Amino acid sequence: MSHRANSIVQAWMETPTRGIVQLARDWKARYAPPVRFSNGLKTGDLERVPERVYADLSGYTVSDDVLQFILPAGAHPRPFARRSPVYVAGDFNSWDAIGKPAWQLTEEQRDGDTVLVWQGPAEPLLSHPPHRFKFVTGEGQWFDVPGDAPNLVVDDDGNRNRIVDPDRTGHHLFAFELERPLDLTQSWQVSWSGGTEGDISVPLRPGAYFYTWASDLPLGAIVGSGETIFRLFAPRAQRVEVLIAEGTAAKPERFRLARRSDADGAAGVWEATIGRDLHGWHYWYQLQGPQDEFGLFDPHQRILDPYALAAVGRAGPGVVVDRRRIRRRPDGFKTPAWQDLVICEAHVRDLVAHAPIVATEAERRGFGGLRKWIDSDPFYLSQLGVNCVELQPVQEFDNETVEEYHWGYMTNNYFAPESSYALEPAKASGIRELQEVVAAFHRRGIAVILDVVYNHVGVPGHLMFIDKLYYFEVDGQGGLSNWSGCGNDLRARSAMATRLIIDSCLHLMETYGVDGFRFDLAELLGGDVLRQIELALKRAKPDVVLIAEPWSFRGHIAGALGETGWASWNDGYRRFAKEWVRGHGTRETFEYYLKGSPWYFAHWPAQTVNYVESHDDRTWVDEVTENADGSGFLPTPNDRRRAHLMAALLFSSIGIPMLSAGQDFLRSKHGVNNTYQRGDLNALYYRRLQRYAGTHAYFADWIAFRRSETGRLLRHYSRATETFFRFWFATDSLAGAVLFNADNSAGPEQILLALNPTGDDVEIDLDPAVASRNWRLVADHERFVSNVRPAAGGPLELRLWVPGLGCGLWVRHD
Repeated sequence: MSHRANSIVQAWMETPTRGIVQLARDWKARYAPPVRFSNGLKTGDLERVPERVYADLSGYTVSDDVLQFILPAGAHPRPFARRSPVYVAGDFNSWDAIGKPAWQLTEEQRDGDTVLVWQGPAEPLLSHPPHRFKFVTGEGQWFDVPGDAPNLVVDDDGNRNRIVDPDRTGHHLFAFELERPLDLTQSWQVSWSGGTEGDISVPLRPGAYFYTWASDLPLGAIVGSGETIFRLFAPRAQRVEVLIAEGTAAKPERFRLARRSDADGAAGVWEATIGRDLHGWHYWYQLQGPQDEFGLFDPHQRILDPYALAAVGRAGPGVVVDRRRIRRRPDGFKTPAWQDLVICEAHVRDLVAHAPIVATEAERRGFGGLRKWIDSDPFYLSQLGVNCVELQPVQEFDNETVEEYHWGYMTNNYFAPESSYALEPAKASGIRELQEVVAAFHRRGIAVILDVVYNHVGVPGHLMFIDKLYYFEVDGQGGLSNWSGCGNDLRARSAMATRLIIDSCLHLMETYGVDGFRFDLAELLGGDVLRQIELALKRAKPDVVLIAEPWSFRGHIAGALGETGWASWNDGYRRFAKEWVRGHGTRETFEYYLKGSPWYFAHWPAQTVNYVESHDDRTWVDEVTENADGSGFLPTPNDRRRAHLMAALLFSSIGIPMLSAGQDFLRSKHGVNNTYQRGDLNALYYRRLQRYAGTHAYFADWIAFRRSETGRLLRHYSRATETFFRFWFATDSLAGAVLFNADNSAGPEQILLALNPTGDDVEIDLDPAVASRNWRLVADHERFVSNVRPAAGGPLELRLWVPGLGCGLWVRHD
């Protein structure tokens, strides 16, 4: 092979002094490839890298006509004791490998490390075009391909796979050694000299070691006695300045920050001390640094401090806040046990926009109006009876104006309350106002979970201007990863990105008293980062509620979270329920979801958050309506019956039930699916609650029943016995009945629930010993009978009659 048929593809540093150059093809000449470095960078001779290095990077290696697929055992998403088999799937086996021993990897020890290996003849797997491949567990969980993998390919649908390249079998990688550590504040190039197309250059970027750079120093604007310290982590910056001003109209003063010595544990930290108490002042940063594929340093860009405790707007400035002046008074509220939670997802403006309270237009836009609504006698969520609210994002997000409606899933700062929800953002009033909102919820006996977005950032992307390479997932050419669908996936596994997430959550807990978090697209953060977050937050608050949205466009990790203390939104439950109320599905899926999706999804009962509607979908009634236009604004009688049937299913399923605000009074968005900027469709119209008062009451009564003493049979801390449930089904029908506490393992009390999702009346044959007991009717498909009149107890008919789209709930105490 001539060097003219080759070129350089990418180059990176493995350590501060040792790097690797990747060629486009194997290099078979006896002399070294013609590679040179920019700016007089001094290196030793190029050396071929060991086969193991290429295998770790690419997932395979070829030697002596044998191909091996290799995966480090530590990459498996499950702890060792509960690992499922791993297979290699690809074009060569039509991606059909799961459960087939011929494609299963086996465990071996190599160089003191545990690896999973498949090996076989190389020739069938070396082809043009190259075969794609990927590793997958026996449970169907695919291993992600890192964005900087040298054999990464991305198809037109955005799917990332690896390839087995016949022209790159490990002989295309060369290592080099520098005389001194690489200066990361400069741009460096590696070139291939003398090719047919002239010199070809690629950037020389830092590798994995760079992302471990970290500091434990307090960051942000820190007010002390007569002084204010500004600290920023910016590891590749050449110059950092802070601009401070006393108010929005004042001309900023400019101060330079000095880079702290790496030797004192402050790698990448810049600092300036100003001899004044600047509480209430405004500030930005400006940075200079290398401007290349991996840097967006712009000396004219004003940057909002990622640790700013308050912000005037999405672009800044930040507001200097003395932490000593915003300390929260403990309110004595105790977060409910997870199995006791009944959650309602809600949006700040949706709750208050049309609330029947006296409030100004500015108050109705945010925290001030919401606090008034919570404190009013007819507060909606108190009437509904939930004991937990999950607020859509309240951290600073990227709405362009104060008036603009925004869901909040484009975060610009993780510490600052959303400025458009505050009455006086320039004075950091949002801090006190959000504190009052949380305290008001707590006085109502309602826990507060915040929906937080750490997988991508909003516009402007301030972290991007601090260090794109450190804070974001990029490929070898600096291209941003987009598994979030928002174009800038955060590299949460970078040490200081992980710290930023943890620090902001701790701040929200300590300053505002929030009870927990729901992490948007948590899959993108990765299981290791989620475990670090759990450990840190539970150390501060052992009963903190942690909920993951366990998917992204990249994959799904609910199964991998089984061994953790994270609960997950159960999207399978949502799909199942929407089909089941239409009479579709199987008895087995009904039993599985009612039992709490045990083991595969939920290793402990409260690990599944069961829901059928959330902000990011059509409303429940729009989804199931019989109306041809897909709008449930004027629901049919059967639409209401299906809503009641769903409520009976949801509140009797093991796990954590979650509603979307307004679901209990058949909230409709006129069939519109994505309403992230439609405040007119999202706002709650409380007169609709009066129009469908019976349905609202039905939901409220179910919630009260679930939270009652008898309802403990539906709220499980640990997995129930195998004989706790007993099911009967009507002949050739999905309609069935379930007996809770069938084995009396939870005491003498029992619950019997009958559900019929079909349009036909049915009869369900019960066990005579069960039917003959003294049962008291509690509810049917229209109302809770016990709230209307005391129901006498007595035996049930052996053939239990349940009308179409109907249900019944009975309790026995004897």
